[in-house]
This record gives sequence, structure tokens and C-alpha cells, in this order.
Amino acid sequence: MDTRVEKTLEKRKQGYNCAQSVACTYCDMVGVDEKIMFQMTEALGKGMGRMEGTCGAVSAACVLAGMKNSTGNLQAPDSSGESCKLSGEIIEKFMEKNQSVICKELKGVQTGKALRSCPDCIQDAAALVEEVLFKG
Repeated sequence: MDTRVEKTLEKRKQGYNCAQSVACTYCDMVGVDEKIMFQMTEALGKGMGRMEGTCGAVSAACVLAGMKNSTGNLQAPDSSGESCKLSGEIIEKFMEKNQSVICKELKGVQTGKALRSCPDCIQDAAALVEEVLFKG
């Protein structure tokens, strides 16, 4: 697979939030219409709850993990463990690189020292999507 990391930044420049920038770049690879993915991840931007929660780019990577791995078996859910394992790997690797997955910590809201910019978080999450989910 050719890398799509730069495409995530193009989406960001178009006005997509961090989550949308990552999720919409790979939506075709998990069988989701871009408009639907855009809508599904709209409230994940700005760290859910206006910087209080998980980085939108990381949240989007976890959404993609579920979409790629889930069997969608509503009668006998059987893929959650593996999906959570994939999202855990993404989170662990993101934490190793950036010391946090919490938006306000990454932006240095309380400390005045940013750990990572939004574009850098988007790039990091996209690279992990390719590494962990698509082995690119």
C-alpha cells in the first residue's frame, strides 16, 4: 500500500477535524462511505469534550481498527477482543512516541508546553493505521 499520511493533512487543510482527517482518508479501505465516516467522527475532534478526552486522530484510528476487524456478527459478537487488541497497539505506540493520548496534554493546555501539534498527531495516527491495520 502506498502511504496516505500526506492525504490526512490535505483533509485537515480542507477543514476536516483531526478524527475526520484520519478516518476519512482510509474509509474506502474499511468499506465506509466518506460522508458517513465524516459524520460518524465529527464529534471525536478536539479530543472529545473540547480537549478533555482522547485525541481525535487516535480515536479515529481506533474506529478504523473496529471497522477493519469486526465481523459485524450482531447475534454472536465474536471479534471485539481482536479489535480491542489492535486499538490497544495503536494507543500504546502513540503513547510511546508522544507521552499521552489526551488532547489537552498533547496541546499543553495546563503546562504551557505542547507535546505534539494537531498535524503531527494526525500524521502519527495515520502512520500507525498503516503500520498496525494495513501492514504498510
